[in-house]
Amino acid sequence: QVQLVESGGGLVQAGGSLRLSCAAPGRTFSGYVMGWFRQAPGKEREFVASISWSGVSTTYADSVKGRFTISRDNAKNTLYLQMNSLEPEETAGYYCAAGNVPAKQRNLRARYDYWGQGTQVTVSP
Repeated sequence: QVQLVESGGGLVQAGGSLRLSCAAPGRTFSGYVMGWFRQAPGKEREFVASISWSGVSTTYADSVKGRFTISRDNAKNTLYLQMNSLEPEETAGYYCAAGNVPAKQRNLRARYDYWGQGTQVTVSP
């Protein structure tokens, strides 16, 4: 069963930008919090950003504040992550997730029930 499908990853030079998309085929994820996580080789999967159902409430990891923007279009069942001023250390697989997540726990992997397979982002120096 396909849950979420990420797209938009690729190769960019340091300082460049990418916009990732996450589609939910055949499912609206109505009322669900959605988020982005990333995992680099040799590291644990880490929280990047999350957004409430309404889109009003957003949360970001300190490392990406001011550079990344999370958004969603519920009519299209699509989640986005606009990434600007990318750095080489942000090279990773990027994963989208969805779940009925408490507001104070949106940075925790275990609170998300649905995941995509990931899209690779590579930032060259």
